Amino acid sequence: MAVESIPAAPPVPARATRPPSFVTAAFRVFDLSLGQMLWSRRTIFLALVVSAPVILGLIVRILTSVGIGGSVRLGGSAVVAGPSIFGLFIWLLYLRFIIPVLGVFYGTSLIADEVEDKTITYLFTRPIARGAVVVGKYLAYLAATSLVVLPSVMILYFLVVPTGGGSLAAAFPALVKDLALLGIGLAVYGSLFAWVGAQFKYPLVTGLVFAFGWEQGIMVIPGYLKRFTIAYYIQGLVPHAMPQDSALSILQLVVRDSLSVPMSLFWLGFIFVLFLALAARAVSRREYVLEQ
Repeated sequence: MAVESIPAAPPVPARATRPPSFVTAAFRVFDLSLGQMLWSRRTIFLALVVSAPVILGLIVRILTSVGIGGSVRLGGSAVVAGPSIFGLFIWLLYLRFIIPVLGVFYGTSLIADEVEDKTITYLFTRPIARGAVVVGKYLAYLAATSLVVLPSVMILYFLVVPTGGGSLAAAFPALVKDLALLGIGLAVYGSLFAWVGAQFKYPLVTGLVFAFGWEQGIMVIPGYLKRFTIAYYIQGLVPHAMPQDSALSILQLVVRDSLSVPMSLFWLGFIFVLFLALAARAVSRREYVLEQ
C-alpha cells in the first residue's frame, strides 16, 4: 500500500524585531540611568551642598529653643516669623544657588559623562532613537535631583516654620508652592544644561559661567538683558509663593520689576521645551569620535 507523502510546510520567515517606541525607549534609559546617578560621587557631593540650609535651620531652631529671640527682626521692629524665614531660605539658598548647582552638575553630565567614559557608542548601538536617550537621561536627572532636594527641604520646613509662633498646618500651602517652584527650577535649568552638555566641549565650565557669572551679574543690572536669564522668570513667581509678611517688603523691592505669573510660566515653559528639543537634536546630529 502506497503511502502518500505530505508536502512540507513552507518555512515561516522570521519576524523582524521592531525597535521600541520613543516613550518605551526613554523609560528604559531612565531606568538604567537613575541608579547610576543616585550612587555616583556627584550625588554625595551635592547631598553635602543641600545639607547647608539644614544646618542653618538647625542653628535658628537652637537659638529659638534657648530663648535667644523667638523670631528674626528686620529694621528693629518688623518681625519675621518661621514661615517667612523658610521662604527666604527657599529664595536665597535654593532658587538662587542650589537649584542652579544641581542643574549644572547633573544636566551637563547627561551626555558628557558617556563621552568621557567612552560608553556613548555602546549606548547608541541599541535600536533606539538618540532623542529618547536624551529624554530618558533627563527624566532620571529630574528624579535624582528631586530625591536629593526633597529631604533637605522637608527637614528645613520642620525645623524653621514652628519658630516665632509659626504653624506647620497654616504654612503647608506655601510649602506646596515652594516645592512647585523648586520643581520648575530643576526642570528648566536641567533642560538648558542638558543642551550645554550636548553642544559644548567643556560643558561644566560653560554651565558654571552662565549660572554664576552671567545670571548673577546681569540680574543686578537694570535693563532688558536680565530677560536672557532663567532667574528673571523664576523671580516672577517668587512673590506669589512667599508668605504675606510686611517684614519681607525688602524682597518685594528686589523683584519689583519681575513679570506676571502667567508670563513667567509661559517663558519658563518655552525655555524648557526649546532647550530639551535642542539637546535631543544636537545628540541626534552629532558624530561622536572617541579619543584614544
